[in-house]
Amino acid sequence: MEAVIVILMLLFVSFVVLGVYVGVKAVGAAKRGVDRTLTQARRTVEDTSLRAKSLGQPGVAGELAQLRLSLRTSMRATQEALRRGVAQDASLSESIGLFDRLSEHGHELDDELKRLEREPDKARVSTLVPDLRERTERVTHAADSLRWAARDRARQFADDDLAALSAQIDVESGALRHWEKEPGADTSWPAPEPAAGTAPAQTWQDESDGRAEAAEAAEAAEAAGSAGESGRAAGPQAITARDPQRQTTYPWQKTARPEGTV
Repeated sequence: MEAVIVILMLLFVSFVVLGVYVGVKAVGAAKRGVDRTLTQARRTVEDTSLRAKSLGQPGVAGELAQLRLSLRTSMRATQEALRRGVAQDASLSESIGLFDRLSEHGHELDDELKRLEREPDKARVSTLVPDLRERTERVTHAADSLRWAARDRARQFADDDLAALSAQIDVESGALRHWEKEPGADTSWPAPEPAAGTAPAQTWQDESDGRAEAAEAAEAAEAAGSAGESGRAAGPQAITARDPQRQTTYPWQKTARPEGTV
């Protein structure tokens, strides 16, 4: 009985611990989701306000807002491209390391531009704008270079994979059409051999062969006609009787005896 109670208590404690763990994980996931949503909302609001300032406020304030907007847009696009590409190409991990170092300079520049937006001495800020513009261009150019290099690499891999796949499909298509002959091969059916004891089948002859045989037949007929005419010109010949003295005798024939001899 005590063993059953101990087992039930252990099961109860296990379920409680498991419930607490699941609850903590759920709360953490919800908190991260809320933080992500708040970050995106804050970023959207800030980008919208920067775009409005760059278009609506002339002078130094509008130029600073334009620099911040271009910097944030370039850095965000590069970050998304690299993190999306590293899942398919592990060699981009080094590029992500370089981008993290570049992000430090980008955040410092963005914070400095943000402070100068609230600076009341606009004349002094205007003297710093050329240097800030050059730094912003250097950071955005580096970010754009990384982003376009990653995209070109991904596109090259896709082109190579497509070329290899097309070659394999061509080979497979040729194997499926195995009944087709090679170009230039003789595709005519062979003539059947004649059976033993049968006359050869009649074949069609060329026109030149027919003319040659007709000429030979005409020459043969002409020769036969000339021979007949020469025979008829000589006339009929008389049949001569056999000479009894010249009759040939054979050893097995008996000699005729005269009458009166025995």
